[in-house]
Amino acid sequence: MSTRHADAHAALWPRLGLTVRDGDRTPLNLRELFGRDAPTVLEIGFGMGDATAAMAAADPDRDYLGVEVHTPGIGNLLALVGELSLTNVRVAEGDAMQLVHRLAPNALDAVHVFFPDPWPKARHHKRRLIQPASVAVLRERLRPGGILHCATDWPEYAEAMIETLDADPGLRRLPATPHARPETKFERRGAAAGRPITDLRYARI
Repeated sequence: MSTRHADAHAALWPRLGLTVRDGDRTPLNLRELFGRDAPTVLEIGFGMGDATAAMAAADPDRDYLGVEVHTPGIGNLLALVGELSLTNVRVAEGDAMQLVHRLAPNALDAVHVFFPDPWPKARHHKRRLIQPASVAVLRERLRPGGILHCATDWPEYAEAMIETLDADPGLRRLPATPHARPETKFERRGAAAGRPITDLRYARI
């Protein structure tokens, strides 16, 4: 981590951080975590956290729980939280699905999965996040009407996402909504390279 990231991590992690441990199924009380009762968005794989911080700043009435394994990204999001004086962000480090299993059914207002690792080699497809078993668990954690919002710039993964999400009996695809989320740095680099973006929004029935 850079000095900026390390300083933010040292200052804010004890108060805002959550370490996710494999096999831990201790129920996670979101009201206790955030210190208030508000709709919560789960941000899976937030990268460097720029989009997460922007959404949280523009949406103070909802809480944002971001989970990531990339240490510099965690440090950067914590730095942004400090610089923007955000009170509605908490940061988890570890495996996202391990965290999801600690959440109660109907606990989330939305789940964001923006530009997950596409695992492009066929033998690695089983590692992809968007597959039937994981989607079923994510959907159960959404309140009725809650939104599962996914985006990718890998066309083949986009096709697999659509097939999986359309097949889930508890989800309904929503019309595309321009500017439904801030553009990420990753996305801008992809656009410059000519990679099309597939943006998918589904509501829990």
